Amino acid sequence: MARRLLIAGNWKMYKTVGEARQFITELHRHLTGANPPLPEILVCPPFTALQGALQAASELGAPVHVGAQTMESREEGAYTGEISPVMLKDMGVDFVIIGHSERREYYNETDHSVNAKVHAALKHQLTPIICVGESLEQRESGQTDAHVEQQVRVALNDVSPSDYPKLVFAYEPIWAIGTGKTCEAAEADRVCGLIRNVLNDTGNGDTVRILYGGSMKPENSLELLKKTHIDGGLIGGASLKPDSFFEIIRHAVETGGTVSV
Repeated sequence: MARRLLIAGNWKMYKTVGEARQFITELHRHLTGANPPLPEILVCPPFTALQGALQAASELGAPVHVGAQTMESREEGAYTGEISPVMLKDMGVDFVIIGHSERREYYNETDHSVNAKVHAALKHQLTPIICVGESLEQRESGQTDAHVEQQVRVALNDVSPSDYPKLVFAYEPIWAIGTGKTCEAAEADRVCGLIRNVLNDTGNGDTVRILYGGSMKPENSLELLKKTHIDGGLIGGASLKPDSFFEIIRHAVETGGTVSV
């Protein structure tokens, strides 16, 4: 079997509707000249630009999925400002990022709320991209493995192993995002391998794609994508420009677009 690489862009709080449509148009122009097999390609705009990105991809026939950056675990109710999985699915969204480090830090998301969102995503046929990773303090105190393992195990609580092929994990070494510090490719692969080992404790971890989310960019993406346990990237800053995002996609194409297992 083989895991298809996934190159996912997290736009965070950037891009208007018009800018999202322009991005999809420019990316599609790049992709029309790319040699197959392509990896799976995903962009995650802010909520306001989801519909515009979906429409642009559909109109152009672009091989680009559109996902959300977060969601509420409940289906409806008096939760001002929240977006439910039902709403996302109704729009045509395929993926949703869950438990991103910024959501955990700034909006008090916990391992347990992440687990609730994983169940909600699976119930509504959304692919969850489950983010895990350690802070600089945790890394320097030798807690990386224990912390990441705990996050993965709680995220999987009561998730059936039969649903593992529908999951995506993303390893975010928080200390290496926008700090100038670097997580070497070998270490990134080691921690992604740890995540896979935890998955293998209860199911078939080889069916789960594990992305690297620690400042992947054109300069380091090829080395990272060649690693055994890294099945793509969850990309922040480098996903905001079509040229740099496509360069990472091109590197995924160079690796064959898949990881054999």
